[in-house]
Amino acid sequence: MRRLLMFLLLAAGVLHAAPAAPPATAAEWVRDVDYVGDGNGRHKLDLLLPKNRAGKKLPLVVFIHGGSWSSGSRNDGREMLEWMARSGYAAASISYRLSEEAQWPAQIDDCKAAIRFLRAKAADYQIDPDLIGVTGFSAGGHLASLLGTSGGVKELEGTLGANLKTSSRVSCVVNFFGPEDFLTIIPQNADHQVLSYFGQKNLTLLFGAPVDKAQEAAKQASPVTWVSKDDPPFLTAHGTADPIVNFAQAQEIHAALQKAGVESHLFAMEGKGHGFISDALNAQVLLFLNLHLKGQPAKIPVDEVIKGKS
Repeated sequence: MRRLLMFLLLAAGVLHAAPAAPPATAAEWVRDVDYVGDGNGRHKLDLLLPKNRAGKKLPLVVFIHGGSWSSGSRNDGREMLEWMARSGYAAASISYRLSEEAQWPAQIDDCKAAIRFLRAKAADYQIDPDLIGVTGFSAGGHLASLLGTSGGVKELEGTLGANLKTSSRVSCVVNFFGPEDFLTIIPQNADHQVLSYFGQKNLTLLFGAPVDKAQEAAKQASPVTWVSKDDPPFLTAHGTADPIVNFAQAQEIHAALQKAGVESHLFAMEGKGHGFISDALNAQVLLFLNLHLKGQPAKIPVDEVIKGKS
C-alpha cells in the first residue's frame, strides 16, 4: 500500500501531455518574481514572454501546478509556458504555499495575489490586463476553477500583496481534471479504498481536519459553491477512468456552469486516468484560448468524447 500511495502522490501532480508544437519563436524568461513582496519562496512566479512583442500588449495565460496541494513546483509548467509563448501569448507559472506550510485558504489567497500582481504590473511586461486566462492540472485545476467562479467573493480574496484594490478576476479557465466539489469527492471514490484514503489524507492536510469535520472549509474551497452567471468561460478536460479525481467532478462543474448560463465545454477523455496525451484536445484548448483571449472566432463542442490515441 505504501508503494501505491507514493505512486499516487507523484501521479496527482503530473499531466503526461505534450502540446502540439507551433513554430518556434524567440522568448525570454523573467524568473523568481516576488508577487507578494515578503521573500517567501512560494510567493514567486516565472514569466515567459515572446521577444517579438513589438510594443503590443499580449494576452496572458497563467499556469498553476498540481501536487495534491502538498507538493509540486511552478517548474512543472515549463512545457505549458513554452507552448503558450510559441502560440503568441505571454505566460506565467506561479508557486503557492503548500498545505504543510499553510492550511486553506492560503492556496487561493496566493493565487489571487499573483493575479492581482500580474494585472497591476501588466505594463511592465507588455501584458493586456483585461485578457488573463488560467489553467492547471489536478490541484492546479481546482485552483484555476476557483479563480474562475469566485471572482468578487470577498472572503476568498485574502490580504496579500500591495495590490488589494486590483481585480483578481480572470477571462477564461482551462481546467485539467481538477477537484470541484469537496463534499462529494470522497464518496465518489468510495469503491477505491486506497484512493479514498489517499484523498482523505491530502484533504486533511489542506483543511486541518478530515472533510467530515471541516464541512465549511470544504464547501468554501469547492468551485461549484460559487458558480454564478458572471463567471468566465470554462473548458474542462477529464479522464473518464480517473481513479483519483472521479470524472463526476467534471460533470458537476460543467452542469453547474450550464445551469447558471455560463459558457462551458466538457471534454471526456475516454478510458483515460489522471493525465493523458491528446493532440485533438490540445487543438481544442488552443481554439478556446484564441477565442476568449484573442477574439478569434471558433466553434468548440459543448460536450465531446475524445477516444483512444488522439
